[in-house]
Amino acid sequence: MNSLSSPDKEKAFEVDIGSADHASSNDNYTPPPDFRLHRELKNRHVAMISIGGVIGTGLFLGTGSALMNGGPLGLLLGYIFIGSICYCVMITIGEMISYLPVAGGHIKLAERFVDPAFSFALGWNLWYNWTVTLPAELSAAATIINFWHPGVNNAVWITMCLVVAVGINMSGVGMYGETEFIFASIKVVTIIGLIILGIVLDLGGGPNHDRIGFRYWRDPGPFVQFYGISGMTGRFLGWSRVVTQAAFAYAGSEVVAMAAAEARNPRRNLPKAIRRVYIRLLLFYIGGVFVIGLLVPSNNPLLNVNSDNASASPFVIAINQAGIKGLPAVINAALLTSAWSAASSDLYIASRGLYGLAASGNAPKVLLRTSRSGLPYIAVATCASFSLLAYMAVSTSSGMVFTWFSSMCATAGLTTWFGIGVIYLRFRKGFLAQGHKIIELPYSSRLQPFAAWWAIGASLVTLFFSAWEVFLRDNWSTATFMTNYLPVMLFPVLYTIAKIWKRVPLVKPNEMDFHSGIAEIEAMTHADVRPRNIVEAFWMWLVSFLLVMVVTGRFAHPSDKM
Repeated sequence: MNSLSSPDKEKAFEVDIGSADHASSNDNYTPPPDFRLHRELKNRHVAMISIGGVIGTGLFLGTGSALMNGGPLGLLLGYIFIGSICYCVMITIGEMISYLPVAGGHIKLAERFVDPAFSFALGWNLWYNWTVTLPAELSAAATIINFWHPGVNNAVWITMCLVVAVGINMSGVGMYGETEFIFASIKVVTIIGLIILGIVLDLGGGPNHDRIGFRYWRDPGPFVQFYGISGMTGRFLGWSRVVTQAAFAYAGSEVVAMAAAEARNPRRNLPKAIRRVYIRLLLFYIGGVFVIGLLVPSNNPLLNVNSDNASASPFVIAINQAGIKGLPAVINAALLTSAWSAASSDLYIASRGLYGLAASGNAPKVLLRTSRSGLPYIAVATCASFSLLAYMAVSTSSGMVFTWFSSMCATAGLTTWFGIGVIYLRFRKGFLAQGHKIIELPYSSRLQPFAAWWAIGASLVTLFFSAWEVFLRDNWSTATFMTNYLPVMLFPVLYTIAKIWKRVPLVKPNEMDFHSGIAEIEAMTHADVRPRNIVEAFWMWLVSFLLVMVVTGRFAHPSDKM
C-alpha cells in the first residue's frame, strides 16, 4: 500500500474524486475537464474552516433570543446538549470522510452505503438547509448594521453582503479558502476577546465597576417560564426553544465533509481538522453562552431580535450596560464580518451539495459543469439566486425573518445529522463485513458506534420537540409550525418518492464499495513538505504558531504547508 507520495504526484490527481466513482463502472472512462473540481484548499484553510468557518450569527446574535426563552442555565444546558450531538456527528463523519474524501461528502457516501433513495433525500435536505441558511445570515447582517443606521432600508445592507458572498464564491475555491481563513481568524479572535472581556466585566472590571457575579442567575432566575407557563412544563418548553436555536448555531460542522474533494492531502489534513472540533465546542460555544448568561438578564427587552429595538447581540448589550464607549461599534463590525463569512460558507456548502447531487444523478447534469479553474459556477449561481429570499426583510423585521429562516435551518440540520449517523452505522457494518479493521481508518474514535447512535436518537428527539409549544392550548402559530416541522415532514416524503422512482434495494454489506477512488486518494497522501529556505521556514513557523496559540493554546510543530 502506497501511503506516501510526492506533492508532484498529487497534481496528477487534482480532479473530482466523484469522477472516480463514475469510472468504477467503466475502465476507459476519463472525466471531461469541464466537470472537475480542483484540490486547492490547504491545511490551514481546512483547519480554520473546521474551527471557525460556520461560527456566525447563530452564536453572536441568536443567543439573545435563546437566553430570553430559556434563561442562563437553560441556555447553557441547551448548548451542552446540542454540543454533545455535534461532537458525535463530527467524529462519525470524520471516520468516513477521511477514508473516502469524495465529492459530495456524505451525500455520495449515502449512495454507497445505504441506497440511492437515501442519498437523494439527504442531498436535497442538505441543499435546502444551506440554501435557506444564506438568506438567514443576510437578514442577520441587516439586523447588525441597523445598530449604526436604523433608518436605512434593509435592502441596501442585504445587497451589499450578498455581493460579498457571491463574489468570494465566484472567485474560485482558492479565494474562498483564503478569505475564509481571514474571516474565521477574525471570528476566533473576536469570540476569545469577548469571552475574556465578559469575565472582566462580570468581576467588576468595567468602567462602572459593577461586580455582577451570578446575580442574574438569582434574579430573574436560572430558567424562564416560557410564555408564562408555570412549573416544569414552562421550563422544558423554554429549554426546547434554546435547543432549536443552538442547533442553528452549531449547524454546518459537517462543512469539512463537503470540502473534502477540494482539500489537499485529505487523509492527513481532514483528521487534523476533526480533532480540532472540540476547541470550537468547548471554548467558543459553551464558554460563550456561559459568559452571556452572566452578563445579561434574561428579561432584557433588547434580547428580542423580533423587535424593532434589538441591539444586535447580547455581547453588545453587556458592553453598553458596562458603559464602555465606542467598543460596541467595533464589536458589531467584527460580527458583520462573521455574517459575511457565514454567508460565504453557506453558499459554498449549498453549491457543493448541489454538485454532489448532480454527480449522483439526482440533479440535472448541467450543474456538474465547472470553469477551467474547477469552479462549479452553474451550481454556485443557482444557489445564489435563492438568496433573494432575504429581501423579505424589506417589508418585515429583519430579526423576524432571521428567526423564521434559522428555525428552518436548525431542523434541516438536525435531519442531516440523523442521516450521517445512519450512514456511519451502515459504513461500519460493511467495512467489518468485508474483512477490514477499524485500525485501517486514517481517523477513528473509541466512542463508536455509540456516538453514531447518540447522534441518531438525540437528533430525532430534538426534532420532535422543536416547536412543541404550538400544540398547547391557544398557542397555535402557523409560521412556527411550518418553519420547524417542514423539513421533518419533507425528508420521509423525499425518501419515499425516490424509493418508488429508483426501485433500488438497500446496499448489502458485502457489496458496499470501499475501493473506488482509493488509488487516487493514496497517491495524494504525502508527508508534510519541509521549508525550502530560512525565510519560508520562518513564515511557516510564524503562521502555524499564531494559529495554534490563538485556537488551541498549545504549541505544535509548524510543518503544515502554508
